[in-house]
Amino acid sequence: MTQLTLLNQLSIIRDPRQPRKVHHNLVDVLFLAITAVISGCEGWEEIEDFGNDKLDWLRKYLPFSGGIPTDDTISRIFQLIDPNEFQKCFASWMKSCCEMSHGSIIAIDGKTLKGSFNQQNKTDTIHMVSAFAAANSVVLGQVKTDAKSNEITAIPTLLDLLDIRGCLVTIDAMGCQTKIAKKIVDKGGNYLLPVKGNQKKLQSALDGIFSINRLEDKETEAYSTSEKGHGREEVRHCMVVNASEIGDLAFEWTSLKTLGYVVSFRTEKGKKTTAAFKFYISSAELDAKSLLNASREHWSVENKLHWQLDVSMNEDACRIRQKNSTENLATVRHTSLNLLKADDSFQGGIKRKHKQANRSDSYREKIVSGLSLL
Repeated sequence: MTQLTLLNQLSIIRDPRQPRKVHHNLVDVLFLAITAVISGCEGWEEIEDFGNDKLDWLRKYLPFSGGIPTDDTISRIFQLIDPNEFQKCFASWMKSCCEMSHGSIIAIDGKTLKGSFNQQNKTDTIHMVSAFAAANSVVLGQVKTDAKSNEITAIPTLLDLLDIRGCLVTIDAMGCQTKIAKKIVDKGGNYLLPVKGNQKKLQSALDGIFSINRLEDKETEAYSTSEKGHGREEVRHCMVVNASEIGDLAFEWTSLKTLGYVVSFRTEKGKKTTAAFKFYISSAELDAKSLLNASREHWSVENKLHWQLDVSMNEDACRIRQKNSTENLATVRHTSLNLLKADDSFQGGIKRKHKQANRSDSYREKIVSGLSLL
């Protein structure tokens, strides 16, 4: 696999400014932003301050012949950069340095940037849809939608950025669409999709096949897990059958092979036990254990990406929203988060790594040397 450094990729991005007015090289500004966010900076002023404090260190990698741009200049540049070009560079970089093994789970899910709303009418929040590699906990790509309801149209665009050959792609029920399933298979991957009310005919067919009684039948291929902790106990049961059991309906879904049923019972201390069930379809031949594990792995995108962006990077509190700046800064956060997670030389959470990178030039150097940034 040919490795392309992120700096190589960033140099491809078209500079939208008039050449005679350019005082700061575009790659310099992007590198400044990424290393500043690695060090815990959250806005343009903090990025400028970091640059002024660490100019000698930054010049070890790039010339910064124009010095450090002001916060207003950084803001203007991020407003002008084409976010689609930036996202393509990011995805190409991740393809180069993060090879996925056969059967790897790629979880696709959306997140609303809560602080990106229009100040006047509290509307128009930006929604980002991301692809997350569950095994190595890195973002593989992301695209913007104008609202959560538009995830269906954004997912195919995101899939175009990714290499999903041999991978199992998981999406929530909104992504359970025949066109999306076909797109995944056409690109060499497999899908695992939960079925809910947006596919009423399919849901009705699965409801007629699966039941608790069949789950308990000794002839049924089933798998169960039980977990206790934090004052609660959760028991999960899963069964799978061949897709042929839904007859001709199976032909509406490209390469459909497996139907799944997951039932969970949750008991919290002092409360009644609650039950929940989900139906699944997959183009992969999955046994009950594999389907249950994959359905749970999907939620790593919430726990290991969205939670980190909110808690460790304060994303929801960010009020930056001018033109393309919100989307481009989100890509910078994803880049920085991938680099921080790739480092195992310092045993600490993302917040501690932020502070360590801010204090220590040598540690920051380790971070930027990871995942072929340089």
